[in-house]
Amino acid sequence: MPASSSNPSARRGGKYLYAIASEPDSEIHDLLGLDRQAVYKVTGGPIAAVVSDIARERVRPERAHLAAHKNVLARLMQESTVLPMAFGIIAGTLQDVRRMLAVHEGEFVEQLERVAGKVEMGLRVTWQVPNIFEYFIDCHQELREARDRLLGGLREPRQEEKLELGRFFDQLLEEDREAHFLKTQEVLDACCDSVKRLPLRQVQEVMNLSLLVERGRLKEFDDAIVTAARLFDDNYAFDVNGPWAPHNFVEMNLEPGRSDLAESYAAGR
Repeated sequence: MPASSSNPSARRGGKYLYAIASEPDSEIHDLLGLDRQAVYKVTGGPIAAVVSDIARERVRPERAHLAAHKNVLARLMQESTVLPMAFGIIAGTLQDVRRMLAVHEGEFVEQLERVAGKVEMGLRVTWQVPNIFEYFIDCHQELREARDRLLGGLREPRQEEKLELGRFFDQLLEEDREAHFLKTQEVLDACCDSVKRLPLRQVQEVMNLSLLVERGRLKEFDDAIVTAARLFDDNYAFDVNGPWAPHNFVEMNLEPGRSDLAESYAAGR
């Protein structure tokens, strides 16, 4: 069992933060975090910070560190509602952690109430076609006609004509994405508390969604995904992931390397 957080002398060096928990009095057993340090709670009023000791000022986003952070959150969310911290936030002392809890108590309590009993699920939909432009040529007669008009002559097309065709393709791409999102959202709204659209990084991506779902409705959510997938043909792929701690539905004003907590580490050493 980890040493009690009420004994400051037992906690030297920095405090690496994983999450804010809604059950301050419950203990954490047999859970190791970064550098295989015991994970424990620092209580402040009706909430607690979940931390482990760390002897460095900054943590590089290496695979082992990211995995340790993720594993702690996965274990925590199995047992209670938590607000996940971004990777890399370090407080200088136990007093700094308690000060953070006091300053942000109202905000933390409000957000904990909003996500209580809920998890985050992810949905990524992609076009599974060899060439997305040629696929759109086949699907959209107006794009096919524009291509033939601008590029089908005997002369070499001008750069502006190529750009015009590209802009028309981008317009149709966004219109199709919006239409696909709306029909998917209509199905998922029945079982999700919130749906959030995340940035798309590849042209083949149709949508990238984070969904806040009550734990007790995950089976209903799975059924809704199947229903939504049936609205699409075999040129689309649905990839579902989760459950996760609700990262995309929590707003924490504590950024690694920029927060008062991170700065307090150096001051406290």
